[in-house]
Amino acid sequence: MSKCKNLLAIITELSSDAQLVDSKSVEKVQKLICNAKRIFLAGAGRSGFAARAFSNRLMHLGYTVYFVGEPTTPSIQKGDLLIIGSGSGETGSLVTMAQKAHKQGAKIATLTIFPENTIGKLASACIKIPGMTAKSDSKNEKAETVQPLGSSFEQLSWLVYDSMIIELKKITGQSDEQMFYRHANLE
Repeated sequence: MSKCKNLLAIITELSSDAQLVDSKSVEKVQKLICNAKRIFLAGAGRSGFAARAFSNRLMHLGYTVYFVGEPTTPSIQKGDLLIIGSGSGETGSLVTMAQKAHKQGAKIATLTIFPENTIGKLASACIKIPGMTAKSDSKNEKAETVQPLGSSFEQLSWLVYDSMIIELKKITGQSDEQMFYRHANLE
């Protein structure tokens, strides 16, 4: 058997980038989740896929959660939390959502490469994830990537979301059986 060099390069890159994610920032987002009346998630493109997966796992834990853009998503209100995954922190539709949520009195959290950009400035908590995106010409500490721009941010976002699920599962005292009970059964 020969090793898959590209796969190993990606895993090495993600392992290195994970060292740059601040645990206090992750804990702050987890606290916002625990204190929220309802949780709304948003992201565009592949960042949106990672956010959608996180919303699914939060539902499995028993949280009231919505992915923005679905027809059954209600209006956001004070006491709610909007979590946005946006590498650039400047994606137009996501900036508009953040501004509307802020105006309604909802809290905002974000996973982003650039917490100093618009969405990060509106957020109560930011998880800075190293990455590169073609949508921003700002510099950051991320080393070169073997992947297409944006991929490492999206992958590490997914892993950060999953790491929060592990901790939230402990905090809520949920078992795998309880989570599975909430799993889709109309498959």
